[in-house]
Amino acid sequence: MDADEVLTTRFSAIKIGEPGPSDDVLATALQAGARAPDHGMLRPWKFIVVRGPALDRLGDAFARALKIREPGTTADELERAKQKVFRAPVNIVVAATVEPDHPKIPEIEQVVSAGAAAQNITLSLHAQGFGCRWRTGVAAYDATVKAALGLKAHDHIVGFLYVGTALSVTPEHTRADHRRFTEVWSTAAPAST
Repeated sequence: MDADEVLTTRFSAIKIGEPGPSDDVLATALQAGARAPDHGMLRPWKFIVVRGPALDRLGDAFARALKIREPGTTADELERAKQKVFRAPVNIVVAATVEPDHPKIPEIEQVVSAGAAAQNITLSLHAQGFGCRWRTGVAAYDATVKAALGLKAHDHIVGFLYVGTALSVTPEHTRADHRRFTEVWSTAAPAST
């Protein structure tokens, strides 16, 4: 696929299954993530690849976080929280590891850079024939989940990228037409009176 085709055909996988991407495919996607725009070359990203038995560890963190947030949670609800990580054979956690008080680079720019890294990863995976679904949810903002992933409280999880073979995808009719939210300024401002 050429770049325009990758960009204009990217989709969110609704259901994802085996096989997951190989180490080489993942390395290419993660390198694409590391090419994200990065004001000040802070490299404010952390990519955590979770697969195999490590999915249980992440699932346990999801369940533990839910129990802390909602102490009355039932065993079934805790199990459902744990099972969320098994939506795909690979989960890539993309986090913004920010410097909140940086003298020149505002925190928002660091978070946006991590979001751009996540987008680059999803595009690379799509170009290599894999499906991806970018999710957040309450776990992305939870201090217990962040700690389990080795993140600081002020860091931001910008997405859990669920990756594997796309079994079903977002319907094409849901695609946005850029003209609905594009405005072009091509003339000088009107003279003030």
